[in-house]
Amino acid sequence: MCGILAVLGCSDDSQAKRVRVLELSRRLKHRGPDWSGLYQHGDCYLAHQRLAIIDPASGDQPLYNEDKTIAVTVNGEIYNHEELRKQLPNHKFWTGSDCDVIAHLYEEHGENFVDMLDGIFSFVLLDTRDNSFFAARDAIGVTSLYIGWGLDGSVWISSELKGLNDDCEHFEVFPPGHLYSSKSGGLRRWYNPPWFSEAIPSTPYDPMVLRRAFENAVIKRLMTDVPFGVLLSGGLDSSLVASITSRYLAGTKAAKQWGAQLHSFCVGLEGSPDLKAAREVADYLGTVHHEFHFTVQDGIDAIEDVIYHIETYDVTTIRASTPMFLMSRKIKALGVKMVISGEGSDEIFGGYLYFHKAPNKEEFHQETCRKIKALHQYDCLRANKATSAWGLEARVPFLDKAFINAAMSIDPEWKMIKPEEGRIEKWILRRAFDDEEHPYLPKHILYRQKEQFSDGVGYSWIDGLKAHAEQHVTDKMMLNAANIYPHNTPTSKEAYCYRMIFERFFPQNSARLTVPGGASVACSTAKAVEWDAAWSKNLDPSGRAAIGVHNSAYKNQPPPTVAATTANIIGNVPRMMEVSTPEFTIRG
Repeated sequence: MCGILAVLGCSDDSQAKRVRVLELSRRLKHRGPDWSGLYQHGDCYLAHQRLAIIDPASGDQPLYNEDKTIAVTVNGEIYNHEELRKQLPNHKFWTGSDCDVIAHLYEEHGENFVDMLDGIFSFVLLDTRDNSFFAARDAIGVTSLYIGWGLDGSVWISSELKGLNDDCEHFEVFPPGHLYSSKSGGLRRWYNPPWFSEAIPSTPYDPMVLRRAFENAVIKRLMTDVPFGVLLSGGLDSSLVASITSRYLAGTKAAKQWGAQLHSFCVGLEGSPDLKAAREVADYLGTVHHEFHFTVQDGIDAIEDVIYHIETYDVTTIRASTPMFLMSRKIKALGVKMVISGEGSDEIFGGYLYFHKAPNKEEFHQETCRKIKALHQYDCLRANKATSAWGLEARVPFLDKAFINAAMSIDPEWKMIKPEEGRIEKWILRRAFDDEEHPYLPKHILYRQKEQFSDGVGYSWIDGLKAHAEQHVTDKMMLNAANIYPHNTPTSKEAYCYRMIFERFFPQNSARLTVPGGASVACSTAKAVEWDAAWSKNLDPSGRAAIGVHNSAYKNQPPPTVAATTANIIGNVPRMMEVSTPEFTIRG
């Protein structure tokens, strides 16, 4: 992932302003350590920090049309760029970059070309012929983007909050599937799929249609000119990604450059469910497997860095981001620049354990729609920023536009969880890849129960975070929480702890408004909490909060007491995992 920053119409074309834009752009350098670029036209600035994945030699940005009257700064991957180039026979391209098509598509179609792009992207385009500009973000919000406004009338657009929060009077999340045009002076939605209305679909389930759609989504993401791998937790989603990738890698350009044996990566506490399952899948698929261990103390020590990079105080996101943040650093150290990951499946198929309690297919479907629409605030935010913190790119095939359309058109009766009929969560996805003749995965992996990433790395991780918060947030502080933090008031000591750190990095009111809130159990939306009266008394985002569903669910009492947990975690040596050193261990 690259980092982009645009300052548009700031009424200041001085050298001092240019220096300031460069200074702010450097705050995004972790996203793109390979090259920096800055284009200035009058009082408009386009800055770019590049992570070179396609055409590393010549694809530096900003990018231009033939006569350089149109300039673009882009963060993203356009998977159908070769097909789009063929539709532009009269255009000359300066580079082999996949993003080079954007300026030329604008010349041909104006602002109406965005839906032609198949990929993930955030970009700002400046047309110097009439001094207009427009910006757009991909359909689901896999790439992160923010928009802000200065007192001088300027518009600011940045990949991360830290690029604009100190210089804007107001800023907010740039909504996914939208574009902002200076000609109309506002945002409008360009992504309008059939499922967005939340109307109940009726297409019968066809396992082969679903299988082909997902295989296509994975195959197109094998486009790379740099070393890559897959994130493998051993759960259904990442295992399917790894299986399809290893199956189709051999004939690709990437295999010719970097070899046909796939590399896989997993992170967890010693003895965690994910490590064991991932190792088994890796052995089955024959990947070169890299296993990274961390301790509870390692994770706790990284929390401040995680919050700075992820730019949230949401408890679920921070719990899951921390292991991914630590793993991404190790992956990058091995020379890998891109990974394929399994985010999005649970939202599309109702894979979270609370979906067991969906009262009917209508509410089931509407909840999946709400979850997909909110992904940019949760799992996409985590996957994008936890990896980008170390100059690593994450690609997510489950959030492919064509695949989402295929999966969300299926009659949701097929997605309903019906244990009495042998249909567990995500049954239609599992069934689509249950191939007796050419198996994708072992049966027990294909039908393994859902583990949320923050649980799967080891249950003691969450218990350790709660214990740490208990040591640093007093009961008295919690009594005044609503006065200190009237918006999204922390309801637990863990949440209070994260909020304090976030406010230190991002003290503006606009910043706290970019983070979602509301009641949640096992990652549900606030609306779905209504499905079970008992959940309102147990509002924890861990999958184990799905009482009566998860195999290791919290019982009718809270999780392990803080006092008992603290004794094993807080101290000079993190003893919970019975390891003797706080360092990572790596097995390749």
